[in-house]
Formats: sequence, structure tokens, C-alpha cells
Amino acid sequence: MSPTSGSRILLRAGKSPFDVIDPVSSLEDYPSGVFGKNVGNLVFSDSMHRILSTPGTEVLPNTFLGERTGVTQPYLDRINGEFDHFVIPLANAFRVSFLQNLDLLTDTILGLRIPVTVVGVGVSGGGGSLDKQVTDVPDELKRGVKRFVDAVLDRSATIGVRGENTRVFLDSLGYGDSVVDVIGCPSLYRWGGDLRIEKKVEKLSQSSAISMNISPYVPRMGQASLFHAKKYANLIYIPQDLETLRLLTWGTNPATFNPKMPTNDAHPFYTDDRIRFFVDSRTWIDELREREFSFGTRIHGNIAALMAGTPAHVLVHDTRTQELADFHEIPYTLVSDLPERIDAARIYEASDYSRFNAGHRARFENFTAFLAKNGIEHVFEEGRANPEYDEALAALPLPGAVRRIPAEQQGVADRLRWMHDQLPANRDRENYRFTAPVPHVRPSAPQRVGLVSRAASRVMRGIRG
Repeated sequence: MSPTSGSRILLRAGKSPFDVIDPVSSLEDYPSGVFGKNVGNLVFSDSMHRILSTPGTEVLPNTFLGERTGVTQPYLDRINGEFDHFVIPLANAFRVSFLQNLDLLTDTILGLRIPVTVVGVGVSGGGGSLDKQVTDVPDELKRGVKRFVDAVLDRSATIGVRGENTRVFLDSLGYGDSVVDVIGCPSLYRWGGDLRIEKKVEKLSQSSAISMNISPYVPRMGQASLFHAKKYANLIYIPQDLETLRLLTWGTNPATFNPKMPTNDAHPFYTDDRIRFFVDSRTWIDELREREFSFGTRIHGNIAALMAGTPAHVLVHDTRTQELADFHEIPYTLVSDLPERIDAARIYEASDYSRFNAGHRARFENFTAFLAKNGIEHVFEEGRANPEYDEALAALPLPGAVRRIPAEQQGVADRLRWMHDQLPANRDRENYRFTAPVPHVRPSAPQRVGLVSRAASRVMRGIRG
């Protein structure tokens, strides 16, 4: 495939790393937030944005519009006419809960005449997945994945997957190694092949600067959060979910929550002002550079720490996190294998980064070979570096960490909560406040009839099975 030098690339991303968006707008401008429910999505999309931004190449986010209702022929014509490549970084997109998005994204790809490259897609994980076969998924998901992969491979040389589980899953659907490249997560290639992790201190103390990340749906992490809040005075919690951002910005507790989890205003992480939420990956990584250790169940929370050069350890609770940790040789422990009392000091002591360090260069070269195979130039090629990119990003006035509303301003918090509850339309509207670089184009009446017909056909396919 021909390279994309001096071209325009459309990137699947909620926003560009150069979009300065305040935390409230990041949360409220779409029901799932600018970053699609989990701010960890910015870690890999921002990384691909940098990797693709060679001199003379313009990279624009699609603001996830390709997988939302409203895609029209004029919208597809604009992409075909204005862009040279559509690059799609994904996480665990092969899951039932994402199937509607995947189906809409497939429809978009089928309407494109330009190359399409998928980077880092994975098969579903979720509770209990460590005890199941990776191929044990519903038939409707298999059909949706096959339709998606077929559309992608008609427009690319290979598809890039995040780990061995996904390779095995696609092999079971008939896609062999000739069209499937295991590349891991592009986040860890953001700054090239020289990344090394060294421990900053010999051992952790009760005053160590630690970062903890938690998946609120993993029960054991509730008690672990309370223990660490009490033992480690300089430990901070960095959440990634919309509910906690809503708690910090509006003072609104979730409708239901586990009182042991740091998702409510009675948890010591909240009352002690030890929660930091970041709506940009640059500020997130900057904070993690100041930490001595990061641990928890969030794979991209720990990858962000590794990107910052900070030791990290993943507490693995499902196959989607395990396959990435396995591929990149990130230290991890299965949640089921943890002792009754989870302690960061013991986890840190058991963490060994020699395999991660020894293998990173080869994994990076495997990734760049994948890019070359699919006709994508990148900033690590000779003569294609772009130091101005990092300088421009560093100069941006990005918002800092979102923290709790101070206790002395509780009256303000009560008013904000009232305002938020009185304006449900503000939460539920479907359009971004900031201008999407490539917005949907309203179809003509005949085109609307055609869209309805195609939507009806999709529904009937589902009914027939």
C-alpha cells in the first residue's frame, strides 16, 4: 500500500490532544462523555495521534461519529474526498455491549474507498472470562465481528490486535496469521522503542507517593481502597469513569454504589481530597511521573504510568487486561491469587521489569512493521520526526486535575447539584459543544429514505439470526 506522507488522516478518537476542553464539557457534551465513558480511551488515541503526526500530515479526530447514528452518504463522500486514510484505534471492541457501535462503524467502513487500518482491537473480557474459552461468545457477536473484519481487510493488508486471545478468537472465525498482526496497545509506543522502567526507590514506605486505580465493579478493590487510604498518606486515586467525574464536578453520588468503593462522597479518598481525575492524557502522564508506583485493575491507568517511566503493576481480573499484560510483559497478579490483605508495598516488591525492558524494542519494531505493511508513515521513520508536535502540546493550557468540591464550599456544591438535576437535557443531548472537524451532513429526503431502508434491513438480519 502507498504511504500516507503529507496526507490527511481521519483518526477514530473522541477528541484531538490539542482540543482544550474543560472538565464539565468533557463530561456533559455527550451522554458517554467526550472520551466515551472511560478516559483511558484517550491514552491510546492520543498516542496514535502523535505517532501519525509526521511533518506535513494532518490528523483529525472523527469524534466517534462513524459509529453513531446520523452517518449519511454526504458524510461518507466528504471523508472519501478529503482524507487519505482512516485509522481506527480500538480497545476491547469485540464485545456484545459494543455490537451496535461496531455494526454502525462497519456500515461507515463499507461506504469508504480509502484505506482503513485497525490498531489494537481486542476480544471481550468481563467478569468470569478467565474461566472461559476465548471463543465462547454469542453467535451474534461472531457475525458482527466477521462483518467488521471483512470490511476492514477489504481496505487494508492486515488487522492489528492487542494480544494472543484475540488472535485465537479471529483464527476461530477463519482469519489466519497472514491477515492478523498481534501488536499490543499503541500507547506504549508513543515515544518509541527506548522505554525502560526502573524502580525509583528500593521499597515503599507509608509516605511513598503512590497512585491507585480501581475498576468499581471488581468487589475486592473496595476493601483494598479503604486499607490503602488509611495506610498510605500520600497515595492518590486516579479514576477513569464518568460517574466519579460527575461526583467531583457536581457533587452527585451514583444512584447505586458500593460504600467501600471511592465512588461516593463518604469515602476517605473523597473526604481527604485524594482523588485526581484527568481529562487529558498529557496532564495524566505528567502527574504519574511524580509518583513512585502505580497499581490497580485499570490496564490503561497502569500503562499511562509506564509511559511516564513509573513502575506499575496490574491486578488482572479478566482476559482483556491479561492479554495486554502478557503481550507487553507488564508485571501482574491475578485478583484471585492476591492475599486476603492487598498491600502496595508487597506488590511493588514482587514487581520485576526486566522482561518488559528486554522485549520492548522488539515489540516496537513489530508495531512499526505493521504500520509499514499498511502504508502508514510515522514519526519514528528516518527524517519523519516532528519535535514541534511535543512543543506545541506542552504549551497548551490544558485543565489540571479535577478534585472534589472543598467542604467549606458545600453550599456551592448543593447549588451545583440542584442545577445539574434540573437540566437533564444538558446531559442527554447528542451534539458536542465544540465543533467536530468532520460533522455529520444532513441527508436529502431520498437519502433519508435509503438510510431508513438500510436500518430496517439490519434489524431484519438480526431477527432472522
